[in-house]
Amino acid sequence: MDSILIIEDEKDIVEAIEYNLKKAGFKVYKAYDGKTGLKQAKERSPSLVLLDLMLPGMDGLDVCKNLKKSETTAGTPVVMLTAKSSEVDKVLGLEIGADDYITKPFSMRELLARIKAILKRYGWREKDLPQAVIKFPELEIDIDRHEVKASGKLVELTAKEFALLRYLAENKGKAISRERLLDTVWGIEVAIETRTVDVHIKRLREKIGKKASKYIQTLRGVGYKFKE
Repeated sequence: MDSILIIEDEKDIVEAIEYNLKKAGFKVYKAYDGKTGLKQAKERSPSLVLLDLMLPGMDGLDVCKNLKKSETTAGTPVVMLTAKSSEVDKVLGLEIGADDYITKPFSMRELLARIKAILKRYGWREKDLPQAVIKFPELEIDIDRHEVKASGKLVELTAKEFALLRYLAENKGKAISRERLLDTVWGIEVAIETRTVDVHIKRLREKIGKKASKYIQTLRGVGYKFKE
């Protein structure tokens, strides 16, 4: 399995990226500071490194320089993630060996597309993933077919409703805030009200019906949880 190392100190961003990368079939490693990230890159030999520019201890530029100087990691592609958007910062990052540069905030779809494009330049081929179906007594979520059955009947959901249901089901038993759902399902670049989540949950419950919707629990003042 191809692996991605995320070197980023903002844990919410790391978790959102991790979820989407795993969903796309990648193995994920994480580091929250430059020195740890550099060490992991040399030990784990990831297929690609996602590298934040502003890091504690050792900044992203120094990490990138070290990666490109080392025989072990010189050939590892690097994508820089940063809030700095000036042309000078971008040029500097690319000059020291970064393969791409993505400015925050960014969409997960764009990030995945860029990662795949870079990996393909390095000879990577997208592999067929095994079919995944999440099953419960009154609910079935077929990830590959992008289909949902509630009480044995096929339910027509929008892409966001499907992603929302899938995320909740994959994290069953966990309390998930509205903010986290916005970050992972809608993408970290989206600036919308948390009420949007409530509206989508309401529509989702209506579509899957009473028996299946019992799995989605509202946690007052917190968010939602998928019942185990």
